[in-house]
Amino acid sequence: MSSIETFPAPITPAQAPAADSLADPGRFFNRELSWLDFNTRVLEEAANPQHPLLERLRFVAISGSNLDEFYSVRVSGLVGQEREGVKTQSPDGLTPSQQLAAIHARALTLIEGQQEAWRTLRHLLRPAGLAVLDAEELQPAEIAWLESYFQERLFPVLTPLAVDPAHPFPFISNLAFCMVLKLVREEDGGTMRALLTLPPQVDRFIRLPAGPPTSENAGGIRFASLEDVVALNLHHLFPGFIPAERGLFRLIRDTDVEFEEEAEDLVRSYETALKRRRRGRAIRLAVEARMPQDLVDFVAQELEADSSAVFVVSGLLGVADLTALIVDDRPDLLFTPYAPRFPERILDFGGDCFAAIRAKDIVVHHPYESFDVVVQFLRQAARDPAVVGIKQTLYRTSRDSPIARALIEAAEAGKSVTAMVELKARFDEERNISIARELEAAGVQVVYGFVELKTHAKISLVIRREGGGLRSYVHFGTGNYHPITARIYTDLSFFTTDPALTRDASKLFNYMTGYARPEAMERLAFSPLTIRPSLYGLIQQEIAFAKEGKPGGIWLKMNSLVDRDLIDALYRASQAGVKIECVVRGICCLRPGLPGLSENIRVKSIVGRFLEHSRIYVFGNGHRLPGRRARVFISSADWMARNMDWRVETMVPVENPTVHAQILDQIMVINLKDAAQSWNLEADGTWRRQTPDPRAFSAHEYFMTNPSLSGRGSALNPPQTRAPRRHKTDRMQQD
Repeated sequence: MSSIETFPAPITPAQAPAADSLADPGRFFNRELSWLDFNTRVLEEAANPQHPLLERLRFVAISGSNLDEFYSVRVSGLVGQEREGVKTQSPDGLTPSQQLAAIHARALTLIEGQQEAWRTLRHLLRPAGLAVLDAEELQPAEIAWLESYFQERLFPVLTPLAVDPAHPFPFISNLAFCMVLKLVREEDGGTMRALLTLPPQVDRFIRLPAGPPTSENAGGIRFASLEDVVALNLHHLFPGFIPAERGLFRLIRDTDVEFEEEAEDLVRSYETALKRRRRGRAIRLAVEARMPQDLVDFVAQELEADSSAVFVVSGLLGVADLTALIVDDRPDLLFTPYAPRFPERILDFGGDCFAAIRAKDIVVHHPYESFDVVVQFLRQAARDPAVVGIKQTLYRTSRDSPIARALIEAAEAGKSVTAMVELKARFDEERNISIARELEAAGVQVVYGFVELKTHAKISLVIRREGGGLRSYVHFGTGNYHPITARIYTDLSFFTTDPALTRDASKLFNYMTGYARPEAMERLAFSPLTIRPSLYGLIQQEIAFAKEGKPGGIWLKMNSLVDRDLIDALYRASQAGVKIECVVRGICCLRPGLPGLSENIRVKSIVGRFLEHSRIYVFGNGHRLPGRRARVFISSADWMARNMDWRVETMVPVENPTVHAQILDQIMVINLKDAAQSWNLEADGTWRRQTPDPRAFSAHEYFMTNPSLSGRGSALNPPQTRAPRRHKTDRMQQD
């Protein structure tokens, strides 16, 4: 079967009917501002009274970490364009300079919101038994204890640096947190400037010994900030000097790096480039509001930071560090621990993954179902004497990866093991290089893939001797092979022995490892060659159904909706009467609800306890949604140009009735029904929380308390029963 037989005939944007509204840049939201909107929704969860206090604090920290990465990656790119005089406009019609001005204004509001959230939560945490004390609140005994702590744990790692003609201003690394001082010499009154870098290896908040409960602090958990402890002990670092002025600053540098395309040793090229990253230009310099202006000017000049890059913060610098306050010994201030279920289907087969998958396709819904099933699949493959080969992609994984350990075990057992390791996983490059070297040392055939493409697909392929021949088992994932993020990211793991899909997986591995471009795929679509045209064809097919008077419907779930040509294809579908429902967690450049353009498109975002990460595409196929005849796909790809054209991605059709029902009738319907954690996008770009009602339906709560269909095994009778009975509001029919 060819790809043309499986997917509707592809079309290009140029072949579609033109419309005046499709030439207006106002049909797009700005990508960068949409991302800031998403991070604002994350921060809004810090004000959600339904969350425990320390979980609310976690959302503040996440928003801070997100903003740091946004500046070091996205803003740095725009700064580079501005410095080079680039005038190219974004799809919404803004130049780099205009985007930077809008970003800085929006970011200031976000930063102020972070500080307000921290002040509110700090106030609420005190009577709950957890306090961060100001320096003036410390008692003499506590000051003495902190001085001893300083001498034992901080003094050895702190390096006071004078700045004068003999001691030039030192290099300050990315995300560095520093104190700058103006000191007066006691003996003659002379002045000196100095720097003190507060290293990330030491605790940002230092927990004090337990004290007696008070009316304000019933639990006795108290912290002092690192900067206050250092300030109290400056006389140990600069003996003979009196601090006259001081202030704190935090630096973000450009972390975008370029790699040599024809490097003889790709790994060595990456290691060199990562060192260059540490010396990137200053992108954002955050200074505390109480820092004297002469010190601000001094630091900005030495760091060559433009005035537009200097942010004055009235409050805590580095709110990402607030995670240090999330202590395990206050479970009452945290979410009730959730233990993911292990699929009953596999337990029915005594834990034999291969037997369970042979019996029927299975999809595992993380984090509600355990990632251990993925690890067990590979461990079983490593130890099974009938397994002859394993092929695996690795994009992001943990430092002590159980996936890597299984591959090493398999190679040491004499199996043929190939690992496709992606070195261009931003911020995980060093970890991936280390893992690749370990794999190679164990005898794994490590391949680094394309120089110009990033391998983002998540595939495990196991080849096993069975019945006098070979049978292949394949796992397709929407998320990474990372056991830590699998606890909080909602993702799908699809296991099958379908011969067409396993053959396609083999062809895709050959493409990744040997540039062997497949002549034709049977079922699988993949980037950079066939996902985009396949999506155009599927959308065009819904347009044709709508024009014939049949139901036209599209449901989409993804992290980001950015690609302008695919958005225009959705606009054309809306104009033809196709009803489109989008669940987009993060960036959305599509403007819904515009008369004559997108009045048939609705967009929502779910932000809550778990990070929505799975990608699901559903096309009605001439019938109302949800329904058995719908075409359902899972994918590793968001609808962004990079995923369609510059990455290796997969788009996998789901046809097994139970798996189809789980993904469509259960996962997609429940996501569309969610009101507790949902935000609706309006035509003017405003995101509005769907309801403040604490009793509103929550998708996350539903999935934590209801087992999935395809994993229920003997508990599901008959095996093709569809999802739990839907309420009238669940049906999502396109009326």
